Amino acid sequence: MTYAPGSRVQIRGEEWLVRDARPVEHNVFALRVTGLSETVRDYEATFLDSLDSVKVLSPEDVTFVPDDSQGYRRSRLFLHALLARTPLTEPGVTTRGQAAMEESEYQYIPAQRALSLVRPRLLIAHGVGLGKTIEAGILLAELIRRGRGRRVLVVAMRSTLEQIQKELWSRFTIPLMRLDSVGIARIRRDIPRNKNPFHYYDKVIISIDTLKNDEQYRRYLEACQWDVVWMDECHNAANASTERNLLANLLANHSHSLILTSATPHNTCGGYAC
Repeated sequence: MTYAPGSRVQIRGEEWLVRDARPVEHNVFALRVTGLSETVRDYEATFLDSLDSVKVLSPEDVTFVPDDSQGYRRSRLFLHALLARTPLTEPGVTTRGQAAMEESEYQYIPAQRALSLVRPRLLIAHGVGLGKTIEAGILLAELIRRGRGRRVLVVAMRSTLEQIQKELWSRFTIPLMRLDSVGIARIRRDIPRNKNPFHYYDKVIISIDTLKNDEQYRRYLEACQWDVVWMDECHNAANASTERNLLANLLANHSHSLILTSATPHNTCGGYAC
């Protein structure tokens, strides 16, 4: 039996989307799939159809069920949820007036510039107190709304972790899981040894010193891809060949969008992509 990429299958009671199917021996296929049902949504796995029962879900087998709710309430809720998950394609900033902040036009300039780029690389280098966190938050909210910010990594100094986490949640309702070395160790105890702890949460804030001090983290980060990486106080990683600089280079090469913020912009772009 062959499995077409793009088809849906049921394996271990869950629904999956087939990405690739390769023969490994006679009449045995290795299926690379992505989870669709709630329990395994967006989780990537590989199954052998000789070991697991694979049921191909055919569109012809779909049965239509009439909506007997008052005013077609269930259908309307489904359509509303579908529209809410549909990524926006408008060229301008769409989050105006939706954040808990006093708006100024200059705060939207970084987001406007970044949205015009296919692979944004942006440096926000204001003086202290001029709203770098708000500007980065606007861009993050915009990328998330457009389906380009599912996996987000925020790297900051240990002293500012709580402030950034609070600002993004209270102003933009962006939830970040704050991790430290203890938190990562706890995750590693809860997952198989061959699993990456940075795949456990999609939106994370972590200290740059936590990441740079452990060689094991580098191996995990090299196996990660992020939709958005935001590095705060990036001037601390400007000196070439330092641990922070090497970490910044690594993250820049494993992210689709990169946001750099600094209140001390001298020599900020040394060594990594801006």
